[in-house]
Amino acid sequence: MKTAVVICPGRGTYTKTELGYLRRHFHDRALLGAFDARRAALAQETLTALDGAASYSVATHTRGDNASALIYAATLGDFRAIDGVEIVAVTGNSMGWYSALACGGALTAEAGFEVVNTMGTLMQEALIGGQMVHPCMGEDWVPDAVRKTQLLEKVAEINARAEHVLGLSIDLGGMLVLAGNETALKAFETEIPPEQGRFPMRLSNHAAFHTALQAPVAERGRARLAPDLFSQPNLPLIDGRGAIWWPGETDTHALWDYTLGHQVTEPYDFTKAIRIAAREFAPDLFVVTGPGTTLGGAVAQSLILANWRGMGSKSDFQTRQQTEPLLIAMGMDDQRSAVTKGD
Repeated sequence: MKTAVVICPGRGTYTKTELGYLRRHFHDRALLGAFDARRAALAQETLTALDGAASYSVATHTRGDNASALIYAATLGDFRAIDGVEIVAVTGNSMGWYSALACGGALTAEAGFEVVNTMGTLMQEALIGGQMVHPCMGEDWVPDAVRKTQLLEKVAEINARAEHVLGLSIDLGGMLVLAGNETALKAFETEIPPEQGRFPMRLSNHAAFHTALQAPVAERGRARLAPDLFSQPNLPLIDGRGAIWWPGETDTHALWDYTLGHQVTEPYDFTKAIRIAAREFAPDLFVVTGPGTTLGGAVAQSLILANWRGMGSKSDFQTRQQTEPLLIAMGMDDQRSAVTKGD
């Protein structure tokens, strides 16, 4: 049996093409009903209604209080559908850390939903700052450390200006996700030459995640979400620092503290999490749950940056994928079937 590290996606992955994802792939109707009841009690639109909408709405479906819960449910449903591989560890990107906690057993499905729905709602209510993405490697995915350093130096230079706040939010393979206040974001957009016809690209309905600007949100989250929600994981969990939380060895209070502290207010190093996953667990497969397929590129780029199995470029990765696939995106039906019995 092949081994696999499972990777949970974050915000921005439930897009127009994912509408109806829960209807198609989430088969535990009782659990979905429990999620819906919890949201209804908070006067929030249910996941069933959001997922079953006649059309996709950017204004509605990308809101933090809606998107986070939709993505969590889609991820959890996909994780439960995995069959025929041995899962050796779980990690995630940004909000995907909350999903990873539930998939790995450190949170029950219901507790995971409580964490995700609470934090998504708090971030939407506050909506402090914004986020954008910009590439730090070329379209050939060849590592370019000099380019990355120059971009981060520019970020630091803008951040040093009066009334400008800008920093690294997520180290995302070949992309830098930056976050800050409006003045600083505009400065970066103005002073960095555009690339590939779409970068730097602002992210709709995204706050300045993983920066000190989120300290008030972290404080509110800690007040609402008790440490006793967290328990020992049953699978190793790789966090946004590349640290591993091992079953039977986890300080659950420290896990709560990290999740609602550092993870909210400090940069999230997804690139390192994937590097550690590869080197520590050496899996046969990296399985990215749905919804969406956008995280696959960042996983592949992170593996290239780690020089995993000698891959040094996009063409190296594509050749490997064609001969012996190592990345499975469950959001793609043809790949999904490789790790499920079918829906």
